[in-house]
Amino acid sequence: MEINFSKNSNLTDFKSVYFIGIGGIGMSALARYFNALNYTVGGYDKTPSPLTEQLSNEGCFVHFDDLGENIPTAFQDKQTTLIVFTPAIPANHGELEYVRSSGYTILKRSEVLGLITQSMKGLCVAGTHGKTTTSTLLAHILHENNWQCSAFLGGISTNFNSNLLISKKSEFAVIEADEFDRSFLRLSPYAAIITSADPDHLDIYGTAEKFQEGFQLYADRIHSDGFLVLREGLPFTSKAKIYTYAVGSQTADFRALNLRISEGKFLMDVSFTDNQWNDVELGVPGIHNAENALGCIGLLVKLGMSETEIRAGLSSFRGVKRRFEYIIRKKELVYIDDYAHHPQEIKALIDSVRLMYPNKKITGIFQPHLFSRTADFMQSFADELARLDEVIIMPIYPARELPIPGINADLLLQKINNSNKKLVEANNIVEEIANRKIDLLLTIGAGDIDRIVHLLKKQLNP
Repeated sequence: MEINFSKNSNLTDFKSVYFIGIGGIGMSALARYFNALNYTVGGYDKTPSPLTEQLSNEGCFVHFDDLGENIPTAFQDKQTTLIVFTPAIPANHGELEYVRSSGYTILKRSEVLGLITQSMKGLCVAGTHGKTTTSTLLAHILHENNWQCSAFLGGISTNFNSNLLISKKSEFAVIEADEFDRSFLRLSPYAAIITSADPDHLDIYGTAEKFQEGFQLYADRIHSDGFLVLREGLPFTSKAKIYTYAVGSQTADFRALNLRISEGKFLMDVSFTDNQWNDVELGVPGIHNAENALGCIGLLVKLGMSETEIRAGLSSFRGVKRRFEYIIRKKELVYIDDYAHHPQEIKALIDSVRLMYPNKKITGIFQPHLFSRTADFMQSFADELARLDEVIIMPIYPARELPIPGINADLLLQKINNSNKKLVEANNIVEEIANRKIDLLLTIGAGDIDRIVHLLKKQLNP
């Protein structure tokens, strides 16, 4: 596959690409992309994971020690090696400090993605919530039809068990546009979806107003001959055409009504202009997934895809790992794992579970992600978690942050207005669940809570 990088980038001069933070979900997709194009690919990550194992199996060199100036021999030629790093890597990381002081060409992941959207028609999905599922669904529908696409995703598609698609014949690149570190401002979308813009990453943006301003700047980057599919109610403008969408709306350009479960299928009716699509089947359930699907319908209709093609893609979609992912699905016991790490995401998750299982007792295990996010949305987290029948809180997952004095999981627990609540350390979670009668279990969070999912499954379904 030929990459038509801009003349100023000179990326075609490189023979090897070295990733600092190669095991991240977005970084690993880029690593696999360059590897598939026969570059020599390798890099560092903090800990082994299924993603790093997959990269190794595909021929990438992956290691887990900070080697400082002793990076592998294959990447020591500064003229032919490109360095790609993620902002999640600390500034004092030895390898990062070395390459910065040694004359290498260094780009952020977002800058590389930006170059790709310059050479292809970028279909970019942004939003505080829903962007991973929406971009993966969009890629799935294109991939399943003759349209096809390349795709760089922030999650593992259940359908194709990957966060990457490469098409040699399609002009489209589906990209999850991440607002963290203002990464999405490196992209040049042909068309875009904005699913939501509830304030987040205030450690980066400072204020809710600055966060919203970031999304407006992203909308400003859409090609004037393209279009923006915008969830109704969001305040953004664009030089490109704007089409709105919303579940339950009578005024949006694309509308979904009558969400229901019939004979085990999750259905909705879709209206736009003079069109009425009844009984549209979604492969994954949930109110939030209906909204994600509606955004994809809006974009694909405007690209010119047929109703038949869109319906087939929607019904065959099996979701994204850790996004409303069924771990156990039996009449007597349901276990769902979800990446939700913002109060609005938790609200959407609980709303959907209540709609689908109104008579089940819901036990939720939540691992807060980042001290700053917990501090910024403490009461909102408490209010949403209080809606569960039983609440188990794990200690805060720090990720890239140092502790903030006074901000901890115990304080969050105190604020939850629910008598059935408890703080439990990670290594005691399985024992805690073993001593409870579980109807419906949710594991919720973006940290390392996913590492206990298989243990909980084994305990509940031996």
